[in-house]
Amino acid sequence: MKRTLATLTAAFVSVAAYAAPETYMIEPTHSMPRFEYNHLGYSIQLSRFDKVSGSITLDRAKKTGKVDVTIDAKSVNTGSALFNEHIQAADFFDTEMFPTITYRSSKVEFKGDQPVSVVGELTIKDITKPVTLTINSFHCMPHPMVKKEACGATASAKVKRSDFDMAKNVPYVGDEVTLTIPVEAIKQ
Repeated sequence: MKRTLATLTAAFVSVAAYAAPETYMIEPTHSMPRFEYNHLGYSIQLSRFDKVSGSITLDRAKKTGKVDVTIDAKSVNTGSALFNEHIQAADFFDTEMFPTITYRSSKVEFKGDQPVSVVGELTIKDITKPVTLTINSFHCMPHPMVKKEACGATASAKVKRSDFDMAKNVPYVGDEVTLTIPVEAIKQ
């Protein structure tokens, strides 16, 4: 009887912990949003942002969540210092006027126990557009180094540069951009 009571108590505590909303802070050294676009029909170019912060809150029992991501636009990394400067200019990110890019969710959609998409708004250059991110992978487990619960995900969406006042050289340089946000986040 004692063993059954202990098992039921442990199960209840586990379910109660699972039922509460959990907040995770984005771990910046393993979270580097990237974007890719067609360059003159020759190749698909890939660039990234080296600085990102934010939080993810999940309530898996209620199948709800919240995502809040801030990207330092000045941390754009194209692989070329000269092109980094070019892409930070007014025709593109205009990082002097708009140093951050944000994504704020309005809803996290689940299929079973797994989040599968995030509905929200992307703001670039003070222009906000609805963007739904498709979650391509999602995994939570105890982090072996920091000894805390951690979750990781990779989400992506297609956006148009022209929607954010960055249409320079369209159609030669593709208007459609694939935005991919890989994140790792540590439970608080």
